Amino acid sequence: MLRTIFFFAFSMTLLAADSDVLGRIKPRMQAHVDKGHINGTVTLLVEAGKTAHFEVTGWADKENNKPMRKDSIFQIMSMTKPFTGTAIMMLVEEGKLNLNDPVEKYLPEFKNQPGPGGTARTRPITVREVMCHSEKMEWYYSMKVTLADAVKAYASVPLAFEPFTRWNYSNMGIATLGRIVEVLSGLKYEDFIASRILNPMGMKDSFFFPPADKKNRIVVNYVTREGKLTPALHQSLGGDSRELRAGATYPAPEFGLFSTAEDLSRFYQMMLNGGELQGNRYLSRASVATMTMVHTSTLQAGHNAGTAFGLTWEVVRDAPGAAMLWSPGSFGHGGAFGTHGWIDPSKKLVGVFLVQGGSGNAEAKANFIAMAGASIN
Repeated sequence: MLRTIFFFAFSMTLLAADSDVLGRIKPRMQAHVDKGHINGTVTLLVEAGKTAHFEVTGWADKENNKPMRKDSIFQIMSMTKPFTGTAIMMLVEEGKLNLNDPVEKYLPEFKNQPGPGGTARTRPITVREVMCHSEKMEWYYSMKVTLADAVKAYASVPLAFEPFTRWNYSNMGIATLGRIVEVLSGLKYEDFIASRILNPMGMKDSFFFPPADKKNRIVVNYVTREGKLTPALHQSLGGDSRELRAGATYPAPEFGLFSTAEDLSRFYQMMLNGGELQGNRYLSRASVATMTMVHTSTLQAGHNAGTAFGLTWEVVRDAPGAAMLWSPGSFGHGGAFGTHGWIDPSKKLVGVFLVQGGSGNAEAKANFIAMAGASIN
């Protein structure tokens, strides 16, 4: 009996310690806001399918004293890429696409794409290589062209290096995957994502082109100029966030999605569950495993120390990645304005960090990731 009582007391101590760590997250985020380094945050942690932490700080629109809300809508930028990757894997599972096929099999405009320096290519790039960024094209986009026209332009840009000789991040490559989705499905890219992922998963506040009834919840994107937060202007990726991409026709499979913390947690929970969410299967376990294994071999790859790349997912590979208190094998993706989402299978943890720019977004993100990792014992 004494042993049982001792074990119960010890377990309660551990749970209390976890709560203490979680309780320090919001004050830490608020400190960044108070210093004027970021506008505000939404932070969410889901452990074993249950919400462990969900808090907001700061402002959605600082100039108009509009507070951040749990359902505030963010431009998640490159966090869009795994959605495009998921669409590709759905087509693979339907037998419409093979990952080792050349891109030009599906998009003939790539048959004449020049190699590095305008030379002849040694071989065609493959769909898999594009998915893990092992090729590189110079980045070009317009929010007022069709995806088809944009990708035709991308196909004329010479490769910067031959596939798998180096690693570099390629937005145009992911846009090309979005065009493959259109060609093989017969749907617009954004309609495929909505009908096959967003709507079935109940991601009710996720979209590429803002509907009128959602616009008032979209967070302003900020930059720091002369030490002060100011709204980003037209030179910002996607344009001035206050204009809500007016007139845009380009869905941007590489950066175009708007979403909320809660919506994103549903998508990430599906990946943590091996492709299933609430009794509905979206991907096979084999597809999830393939997407989240390292595909970049020993190349120096990824945006964070100790990471490599899978198929549209950044994967924690070794000690420098674990130094952020991610478990090896964790996978996720960030966005240009400081957002980040990740899945830690060892901890059964989903994490979402949302912010919109500011000089302190990287530090705030790193703080949140470390505190999240420390909170799960």
